[in-house]
Amino acid sequence: MLKIADITYSVEGRPLFEGASATIPDGHKVGLVGRNGAGKTTLFRLIRGELALEGGTISLPTRARIGGVAQEVPSSSTSLIDTVLAADTERAALMAEAETAHDPMRIADIQHRLADIDAWSAEARASSILKGLGFDAAAQLRPCSDYSGGWRMRVALAGVLFAQPDVLLLDEPTNYLDLEGALWLEQYLAKYPHTVIIISHDRGLLNRAVGAILHLENRKLTLWTGGYDQFARNRATSLAVQAAEARKQDARRAHLQSFVDRFKAKASKAKQAQSRVKMLEKMTPITAPEEAAKHVFTFPAPEELSPPIINLEEASVGYGGPAILRRLSLRIDQDDRIALLGRNGEGKSTLSKLLAGKLTVSGGKLTRSSKLRIGYFAQHQVDELHLDETPLQHIQRMRPAEGQPRLRARLAGFGLGADQAETLVAKLSGGQKARLSLLLATIEAPHLLILDEPTNHLDIESREALVEALTDYSGAVVLVSHDMHLLGLVADRLWLVKAGGVAPYDGDLESYRRELLAGEPSEPDAKTKKPARSGKDAGAGLRSDLRKCEDRIAKLTEMLEKLDAKLADPALYAPHMTGELKKWTAKRLEAETAMTRAEELWLAAQNALDAANAA
Repeated sequence: MLKIADITYSVEGRPLFEGASATIPDGHKVGLVGRNGAGKTTLFRLIRGELALEGGTISLPTRARIGGVAQEVPSSSTSLIDTVLAADTERAALMAEAETAHDPMRIADIQHRLADIDAWSAEARASSILKGLGFDAAAQLRPCSDYSGGWRMRVALAGVLFAQPDVLLLDEPTNYLDLEGALWLEQYLAKYPHTVIIISHDRGLLNRAVGAILHLENRKLTLWTGGYDQFARNRATSLAVQAAEARKQDARRAHLQSFVDRFKAKASKAKQAQSRVKMLEKMTPITAPEEAAKHVFTFPAPEELSPPIINLEEASVGYGGPAILRRLSLRIDQDDRIALLGRNGEGKSTLSKLLAGKLTVSGGKLTRSSKLRIGYFAQHQVDELHLDETPLQHIQRMRPAEGQPRLRARLAGFGLGADQAETLVAKLSGGQKARLSLLLATIEAPHLLILDEPTNHLDIESREALVEALTDYSGAVVLVSHDMHLLGLVADRLWLVKAGGVAPYDGDLESYRRELLAGEPSEPDAKTKKPARSGKDAGAGLRSDLRKCEDRIAKLTEMLEKLDAKLADPALYAPHMTGELKKWTAKRLEAETAMTRAEELWLAAQNALDAANAA
């Protein structure tokens, strides 16, 4: 049980927690929500003991392990599977000691502990987690250095999930996942055997993966039962009741004060007036709830163009080599709201870049309206903002002829007030940077707005504001997002990018969700990997992968022999040993499953080496 009791903590004199308390039972899945800057990430640091409380206590069971994704996995030559396996430090230490121990009693203790922590099934579990997050069997053997930072964040997430801490703290875990990865994580967390606390602005995740919401507001913590939608309904009801009670008390207070003011000077009414003064003093003030800050996006309206604004006829597109997408025959009108669906690496970003004019067709025909203006938003653009400039300087560069009042009004229309307008981008929050990038993408009043993961770093209120803005927007919208709540409210057409083509998707988002959960996750986009090694370097790397697989098989073979020896003991089959027999039989089955997986990895490595030698 995690018990937060009457905690107090401030940052630079600003109180984040004052007498805040909450109790989270073991095994509960909880979503931590609150306004940006309220102190959610700080609470995680307090739970981990990285910060010292000013008052109160945070207590956990003795020896409880706390885990979370602090940063991406470093770029190294270690394979993904070995990186994840190393995240369980106890297992790694025991496995290393098992190879050097000589004392029979210590060897027995090690083997019993390995059995208790399911060490025999470790490889299969690690591989399954990596697969769920988008890495196939071949990708799992590649070194971490072959992947970009976003993909290494997935490996870091896989590591902490594999280690299975008693309290799992996740801060915006879906920000570096695509739709299929986010859906897989929902399913995994719902079945996670220990306590989970998630900071997230993804309503789908907060509705399907958690059973309670921990709300941080006004420096206090309140635990609400149910997912986010239930929390939002119950809180709205509670706020309405609180507001009504505050109004009643204000009216009652005004009535009593009026009596006192009228009769306090009259001797005949002095006692009654004094009595009412005491009633006023004893009243516990009921404060009306604060109005939530209004989150807005104001997209400028483009003039209307004749349809279609974009037309593709048997078009193909790629990056100089073989076409990624072929025979595209598509049409976009100005009133379209299109969501691009498809597994990672199928070509959603390629299609977005083609529509945005960042790629040209390699075959077929693409026709655009002559007056078409396109706005394009992608995460890399947020990362490319000038950190040493203010938001005001960013838009001054795009609108040098406009006066400051007009420029500041534009910033305010995207929720960047007077203070943020003059703040260096380096000091802005992730959500504020995203708002600035959205402003820059829409400042020309585009007829077509292409948004690739626009909700990363936006809080729930900002996401709802974005939905409202896109609903009112008079241009076309093409969306790529892992936020199914956003897709469901904005998109009225679904295009499936699959097997080198793009076609309308006949089902709805829920049926697509079911297909993703039932299907096989695809491997990472080839563009996220470094160029393949060639010649001697490639052969050496593949031979190294093969040796690692062979070492793995050797270790599992040794484990299986020890388990077989244990199961051969006649004493294990005595009537009173039924429970022990079931346990060791299950361990034998797990080790056998791990061996099957290891042999598959070995075969993939051998095939890759054979292919390289034949080339």
